[in-house]
Amino acid sequence: MRVVAQTGAGIITNQGAYPDPRGEGKAYWRQVAIYDDRFLPEFEVIAGYIHEQKAVAIQQLLHCGRYGGIDLGYCVQPSAVPQTLPHFRPPREMSREEIRTTIAEYAAAARRAIKAGFDGVEITSFMGYLLANFNSRFTNRRTDEYGGSIEGRARFMVELIYAIKEAIGDDHPLCARLNGAELMDRYGGNDEEECLELMKIAAGAGVDMISVTVGWQESPVSSIARDVAPGHWNYLAARAKKAVGEVPVAFGVRLPDAGMADHSIAAGEFDFWEVCRPFLADPQRLHKLAENRPEDIKPCIGCMLCLSRLFRDLPYLCTVNPALGHEVEPVYHPAPAVVRKNIVVVGGGPAGLECAVTAARRGHRVTLCERRRRLGGQLSLLVDRDLANRSDLAQLTGYYAAQVAKLGIDLRLDTAFSAEYYRQKCPDTDVVVLACGSAVDRTRWSALDPAGVLLDAVSAVPPGPRVTVLGGGKVGLVTGEYLAQNGCRVTIIEEGRRLAEDVMPTWKWRHTAWVEELDIDVVTGCRVAAIGPESVRLVDRQGRETVVEHDSVAAATPRVPENGLLTALEFAVDELYIVGDAVSPRGLYQAIHDGYRLGVRL
Repeated sequence: MRVVAQTGAGIITNQGAYPDPRGEGKAYWRQVAIYDDRFLPEFEVIAGYIHEQKAVAIQQLLHCGRYGGIDLGYCVQPSAVPQTLPHFRPPREMSREEIRTTIAEYAAAARRAIKAGFDGVEITSFMGYLLANFNSRFTNRRTDEYGGSIEGRARFMVELIYAIKEAIGDDHPLCARLNGAELMDRYGGNDEEECLELMKIAAGAGVDMISVTVGWQESPVSSIARDVAPGHWNYLAARAKKAVGEVPVAFGVRLPDAGMADHSIAAGEFDFWEVCRPFLADPQRLHKLAENRPEDIKPCIGCMLCLSRLFRDLPYLCTVNPALGHEVEPVYHPAPAVVRKNIVVVGGGPAGLECAVTAARRGHRVTLCERRRRLGGQLSLLVDRDLANRSDLAQLTGYYAAQVAKLGIDLRLDTAFSAEYYRQKCPDTDVVVLACGSAVDRTRWSALDPAGVLLDAVSAVPPGPRVTVLGGGKVGLVTGEYLAQNGCRVTIIEEGRRLAEDVMPTWKWRHTAWVEELDIDVVTGCRVAAIGPESVRLVDRQGRETVVEHDSVAAATPRVPENGLLTALEFAVDELYIVGDAVSPRGLYQAIHDGYRLGVRL
């Protein structure tokens, strides 16, 4: 939290603490509690960190409702509406007495937060938590005073606001995070007009600020991932600002760009820019902006790794910030090199770029060799083909290109590195880092492909209107989706039982949706028995054969490391290392983390 306090933000909200001693509001193993005074010392430390940096300290109070009860085996809601996601607990309907008890627990928790030194508190309906459960038609089907009309469904929120305001007084602000859009239309949730009306009710009840959020955990459409373009939801904040009068509006959903936020504030669309995940990617982004160094800001790419970890009760990780969570460990921070070395990094993909940049920051002389005519490796191919918002990934490659130039790294593009090249062109080298990435191993299919029709999905776009893609992992999915969007009739063949086994958990559903939207045919649980010029013959686990006709075939699996230089250079250089997919084909965050961890200790 000390790192967060040092970001330069003017208002800092601490993570949501559950207010009830039963644990019905607890959704994550590591979620903090604030239902007893014995927790106050830790909150006092956090408030102190924030105040040291002259920022306003806000404590979020978070009863997770439908998603809570992680230690109990059940959850509580206004109505016992069944879960749509099987990993959540069975629901129990709250009685009137339980509702009143919950409101009292919230008020006591708010008073406790102020006692710990926080300036104000926040309640939230973000992601479909208890406040959202009462507000929404989907989960509130009560027929008493806490249900029915929008005023009835809002009664819990209004009573909560009154109770907290009485508990903390007018000198301490109360913020409410409310949905501008639930994205729960499929289940009969609130529409945008009802969401707007709830904000008006909250404003009338006396909240001091409204934070506009989007979506539930169960929402079947995306809200904050990189398939949503930055600025897409700004209109919700602008509508809220017009609706709630003088009450300040905060907003930051899928808004990682400071320039866009500044323009929106100047246009009166909202009053405060909320920055969450972009601070995980680069905690120093505001300071770099103030110093007119935007090229030094590492972009948040909206990949959702942080939430993939959170939802599995693990500490945050960030794809582009390997130091996240390790801020107090000196080994994770670049320090001036004791001995300045001549380092050659082979491969301009994410692992090689991160290693080269980190080593150069330490004062080493770095040469970066890349066989292609541009930086990025397979990341650049993803920028070309991915169906999500490509500008996020392009910003990441642009960041690395700017750092390579700024740090004086000797960049050699269009360079096929070999043992001979090393001997002739890299004199006085102390260290070689192999970051050569991975490739599809076509030798696996050679015996099945006598006609030679198989193409590499990574490096070649197959011709013809009907394309069979071998492999339903992320390489095969991106390839198939790209081709289908461009008019091809695509069939994806996966030997395993499921697609997307190597895809980040919070992104699997997106590929599933694209496969359905693009009408891609999928065959799982079958092995390829033969590849012909016009068809592929498949055999399932029961020995039954299937034939898939095609004009071309693209191999997206198996991926194998490109590490042939390891043996060739073993006795040619003092220090030899290997990072990224050249060790084992994995993903973007593993490549960047590999490169960084090596760069900080070379």
